[in-house]
Amino acid sequence: MTQIYIGFGINLGDREKQLRDAWEHVARVVHITRTSAVYETEPWGVTAQPRYLNLVVEAETNLSAKELLGALQTIEHEMGRIRGMRYGPRIIDLDILLYGDENIKADDLEIPHPRLAERRFVLLPLAELTPNLQHPRLHLSILELLHRLPDKGGEQLHPTERA
Repeated sequence: MTQIYIGFGINLGDREKQLRDAWEHVARVVHITRTSAVYETEPWGVTAQPRYLNLVVEAETNLSAKELLGALQTIEHEMGRIRGMRYGPRIIDLDILLYGDENIKADDLEIPHPRLAERRFVLLPLAELTPNLQHPRLHLSILELLHRLPDKGGEQLHPTERA
């Protein structure tokens, strides 16, 4: 079994319901071991859109990284995601953040997630779960990466509740 981290992001529709539904779908594909609190965050990239709900799950899987990507894309499709504008609003976004300590660079998949170290909305919930985990490419802890970013929000919601 490989330990993985998956980021969830939603800013359209009934965000809380969508987040719970996405969690349930993902739980059918991997064994979720821990879930961060839910964070409400400002959009990244294209800022003229609704705020996001974000969380990160720690999980274990026997799927290869490519098989996991395919499974997550299937979940997104089944939940109604239509790929459109880059960084635009979405009903669901599931990203493989880390897959063990692997470094993978292919046309359709890059692990660790290529923008992980730039995104406070991912680093906040990831640091909640595993602050000392080392980024396999940058060799800095998740907490060190988080401290390098300016604080631009990332309000934690429902700190004792999970999706």
